Amino acid sequence: MKTLTLANIYELQGLKDEALDIYREILKKDPNNADAKVAIRRLSGVRKKFLHVNTQMKEFFIKMESEVEFKEFERWLVKGWN
Repeated sequence: MKTLTLANIYELQGLKDEALDIYREILKKDPNNADAKVAIRRLSGVRKKFLHVNTQMKEFFIKMESEVEFKEFERWLVKGWN
């Protein structure tokens, strides 16, 4: 049974496509379901918002192991916000 709870679990596990599919099915059955509408907007926005990820820095972030690397990444983030 495809429910908001199952979709939420998928979303928390990083299974965004699966979660979106469930939210859309829920919305087809109940077009006024506010939770499904919000979730679809949220997940769709995440996809659009991060289309141009700096893959080099993403990989660096994933592989960081030292305080020095963390500080370097932190400086890069701060530089991007200014």
